[in-house]
Amino acid sequence: MHNRPSHRGTLALAALAVFTVWITWRAKAIEMGPRWDHDASALTGKPAPDFILQSLGGRRISLADYRGKTAVVAFWASWCGPCRRELPILARFYRQTHKPDSGFEFLAISIDETEEPAQGAANTLKIPFPVLLDADRRIAGAYGVDKIPMLFVIDKTGKVRYSHIGFNMGLEILLAQQLDIKNYAAASGGNR
Repeated sequence: MHNRPSHRGTLALAALAVFTVWITWRAKAIEMGPRWDHDASALTGKPAPDFILQSLGGRRISLADYRGKTAVVAFWASWCGPCRRELPILARFYRQTHKPDSGFEFLAISIDETEEPAQGAANTLKIPFPVLLDADRRIAGAYGVDKIPMLFVIDKTGKVRYSHIGFNMGLEILLAQQLDIKNYAAASGGNR
């Protein structure tokens, strides 16, 4: 006489199998994160929202000031660990590639609530490009920033060409591609 599983046991086994497949898929999606969806913004291909923000140096800076150049805009905060890993890479890339006649500029927009932590982090990380403060997160909201770090590449006409959420180990290569910098690895001495 064979013991056949009950109907209830068969259903439980099927439910366990479905749950196992689903949880494995979700874990892989979380692990892969933004690599699955590098175009993180609905703004891609659309005009970037203009803004005027105060820099940590006291200047009022507008995105429109950079029309005619490609703008790399990085949203970050002093308390964000991945941001503190990304900003030194952006700073190094900028120092290695930016010249007075470059067709690009970088802006870092801090969403810290006050200037002091942003200024402290900018000083510690030696950021060579303007750092702006968006304490009320109005500009972050206009860009749909709900996670940081978040990076936007805005073309010379003011349209968002590329966006990315999260820290990317290949950030320098990605930026070289987006900014059309040829032979970046040779120019950087391969130090990444």
